[in-house]
Amino acid sequence: MTYKLFRKKPVVIQATQWFKNGDHPEDGDIKNEGNIVRYYRHQTVNGTAICNQCANRFSDHGWVDTLEGGHIVCVGDWIITGVKGEHYPCKPEIFEMTYERVV
Repeated sequence: MTYKLFRKKPVVIQATQWFKNGDHPEDGDIKNEGNIVRYYRHQTVNGTAICNQCANRFSDHGWVDTLEGGHIVCVGDWIITGVKGEHYPCKPEIFEMTYERVV
């Protein structure tokens, strides 16, 4: 079997960078849990534990339900709205390599 080369189709997406609960434009009132980025909760992970990806406390993290299941949102991650209206997080370094701003 041989590899074939493919180019990603140009698609315009919406994205917002997330720093804390309530940052996403669709999350509404920050007193309540967001509609898109929810509070991070895990039965076996204490909120004061440190994330090995970003070195922040887990209590500073969010959670996004995606088509593939739930994903942790670290401080600074981008929340992308996909072509079917789905949401998913993207690390800043991957986002910068993959996307460029459209006017």
